[in-house]
Amino acid sequence: MKSAISLREARRYALTAQVFNAPDREADVGRLQLRRAVERLGVLQIDSVSVLVRSHYLPLFSRLGTYERAQLDSVLSGKNTRFFEYWGHEASFLPLDCQPLLRWRMARALRGEGVWTPLQTFAHERRAEADAMLERIRADGPIAASDVESSKASTGMWARSDAKRALEWLFWAGLVTATHRRTSFERVYDLPERVLPGDVLASPTPRDVDAHRALLARSAEALGIAAADDLRDYYRIPAPDVAVPLQQLVDEGMLIPVRVDGWRQQAYLHKDARAGRRTEGAALLSPFDPLVWHRPRTERLFAFRYRLEIYTPAHKREHGYYVLPFLLDGALVARVDLKSDRKAGTLIVQKATIEPDAPAHTRDALNAELDRMARWLNLQGVTHARS
Repeated sequence: MKSAISLREARRYALTAQVFNAPDREADVGRLQLRRAVERLGVLQIDSVSVLVRSHYLPLFSRLGTYERAQLDSVLSGKNTRFFEYWGHEASFLPLDCQPLLRWRMARALRGEGVWTPLQTFAHERRAEADAMLERIRADGPIAASDVESSKASTGMWARSDAKRALEWLFWAGLVTATHRRTSFERVYDLPERVLPGDVLASPTPRDVDAHRALLARSAEALGIAAADDLRDYYRIPAPDVAVPLQQLVDEGMLIPVRVDGWRQQAYLHKDARAGRRTEGAALLSPFDPLVWHRPRTERLFAFRYRLEIYTPAHKREHGYYVLPFLLDGALVARVDLKSDRKAGTLIVQKATIEPDAPAHTRDALNAELDRMARWLNLQGVTHARS
């Protein structure tokens, strides 16, 4: 195996690992293809923003083409699902066999570590309140935060957002899990033993270092080629926990140290990574797509600076509110700010920006992909506000 590779070849490794070499995006896509794609990615990030469509639907459309979103719903949370919801890369859908590998995160949350600051108190001085919520779920069954906050008893300990915070801490600590999400996208919680398969819950809990090594290996397989920080970010492993398991993977031959032209960082190639020959094709990418969610890697790999501007004041935004990068023939060549006007039945292009070195056919290819997306979202057409 050569120790130095070109940036172009690195892109091919990355795109192949991320399932961007599907032979035909117009083919019928069913439950099996959806399940296999999510398993290959290893994690599907969830986000509540729905100005276009819920973000977890987009990565499968980008890779496979048009599919029925209800089918993905049934794959992720239906009967006999092979996935569960937890903190992977942020809130995520994950394969069930990943659950034991994330128990270190649950154990740390149980101690009040690695969770949002407002939740830490439930691990200590407010633990009795969290335990009371847990007992309510045990006795009454699945519950959402609004069920508690809207009840007649929603005063005192459960006033305002306290119920949601208690439930979130219980979820982070693995004491409850998600059964499903309501149409409002609100998470519903229940006891793990009433949701997760018994064989998953009964599987041994690995040592932290072993869990981190397994997660880094999964990251490497999903990314193809990556720097250490890229691998760490995929499942949000704390930086101090990376060095030892990363070296173990190198020693085992799972990861091959290589140099990528133009990268200052040491790169690692997964032993089974393949630089697929097919890079032709177009895809609009969610801001939360694993190909681009770690912005430093996006810049190194594609020379494409990308930032999410949702929380930037409108007058300071450079490219827009919900901006999707546009992948064309193996390069990121444009970005487009999109919005679904469901009442009018149209996909609104609020702003489109073509990169200076984009090929001449970029705009035509982008328009064709926008038309494809509109059809997938059951919208009647595309409206361009400005470009």
